Amino acid sequence: MNSAERLATLDRIRKFSRLMDSAFRIPVIGFRFGLDPIIGLIPGAGDLVSTAFSAYIIFLAARFGLPPQVMYKMILNIGLEAVVGAVPLVGDLFDAYYKSNIRNLELLERHLMVVEPEVIQQSHLETPDLVSPVPTTKTYQKVSS
Repeated sequence: MNSAERLATLDRIRKFSRLMDSAFRIPVIGFRFGLDPIIGLIPGAGDLVSTAFSAYIIFLAARFGLPPQVMYKMILNIGLEAVVGAVPLVGDLFDAYYKSNIRNLELLERHLMVVEPEVIQQSHLETPDLVSPVPTTKTYQKVSS
């Protein structure tokens, strides 16, 4: 993938993640949720559809050549949300709170900050409104192998 394709893919992942996990805000309390818990309300097929969207996000993220540890964490996030999300009502509340797609976006961005910081910097220059809503207080250093 060239630089423009990488930026477009990262932008697509950000948009899908936010659409699924934080597209809407409840006034007064400021809680954000996305389409994931709403789709999950559809009996049976809802959790399957939202898991398919999440799998697509992981498919896009895999194009960045993520290490196996990061991919495992991403798959675990989606798997946990899919399993708990299958429980009626409680699962939908869990989906609204856990936000696995935003967590996976953060894992991808953290990896890119270490390996390809120019991609993250350039993506923020082109789309400054797409800053991750999950605050990160940790600093990361590049580990040489």
